[in-house]
Amino acid sequence: MLPRMWRATVNSANGLVFAFRSERAFREEAVALVVALPLAWLVGTTPGRRLELVAVVLLLMAVELLNSSIEKLADRVTTDHDPQIGQVKDLGSAAVGVALVIAVATWLLAIAERIGLI
Repeated sequence: MLPRMWRATVNSANGLVFAFRSERAFREEAVALVVALPLAWLVGTTPGRRLELVAVVLLLMAVELLNSSIEKLADRVTTDHDPQIGQVKDLGSAAVGVALVIAVATWLLAIAERIGLI
């Protein structure tokens, strides 16, 4: 069990390093996470809200990793223009967009809560 867990951990770390090196969007989201960590303490009114604020940024990063995986795999299948592969890539991009909307809405709600609007 431990050797499998160790390999899984190493594979995950390798994936994060690869994403950070090769994906601009992931680097931008990593910066957002670094900014979100201390800001969550200032904006969040409860420990649960603080956790939520960080979690939505991590969710965005996870969806970005999945989208990048889809894109890399699709490019490996064929470099020719294929409408169906284009649609698959668009779906992955839409998933990132939805996660971004969730993250922004969560942060705006927490900020409104902090400044007493709600």
